[in-house]
Amino acid sequence: MATTEAPTRARLLTIGAVCRRLKSEFSDISISKIRYLEDQGLLTPKRTQGGYRLFGEDDVERLETILRLQRDEFLPLRVIREELAAGTSKERRRKRAAALGEEPEGLDVDAFCERAGIEPARARELEDFGLLEPRVEGGQRVYSEADADIAAACETLSRYGIAPRHLRAFRTAADRESGLLDAVVAPALRSRNPERRRAGIEDLQAMSDAAQELSQLLFSRNVQRLASR
Repeated sequence: MATTEAPTRARLLTIGAVCRRLKSEFSDISISKIRYLEDQGLLTPKRTQGGYRLFGEDDVERLETILRLQRDEFLPLRVIREELAAGTSKERRRKRAAALGEEPEGLDVDAFCERAGIEPARARELEDFGLLEPRVEGGQRVYSEADADIAAACETLSRYGIAPRHLRAFRTAADRESGLLDAVVAPALRSRNPERRRAGIEDLQAMSDAAQELSQLLFSRNVQRLASR
């Protein structure tokens, strides 16, 4: 009788392991080059509490794309950054659209902490400040992929001295923005008519994209002011 293996947890790689993996295609790859690309804002690997870099499959694929654009198309880093930003934005919108109305995939605390590059104590701290919202199944906390991405972003900010207690403003702003959208689409989403509910989800996605773009533009304008002072 055939047995079904449980899905394996996504393996994270050290910077040295990434170098060895890519050496056959990119002979000039080096640890210092990967660090330089990170310094230029092109890579954002996760970090352990001790500061060690950990690369997931998405990070490795992104690095491969960067190296190919450099080697095959001779693009400068500024142009590569723009190309990646445009592609990442489209992919994230596609994933959000597919996930709306679906139960997110769950991660146990060990898988979550490995995925986010944090320790369990940090996860509890982020929960205390309302930045993570795990659900409870069988008495155990279960986290979503979105929780892992949020935790990784919070951990990056913590390296600049921005503690979880300082990030509640982001949660408050997000609650206000989503509440505004909810007021518009709530009747459709609560409808028993499948067509009306589907239309409500499509409207929610369209408004979400526009609202996120507006938030990013306003935030970018403020950051530009800070940089030009």
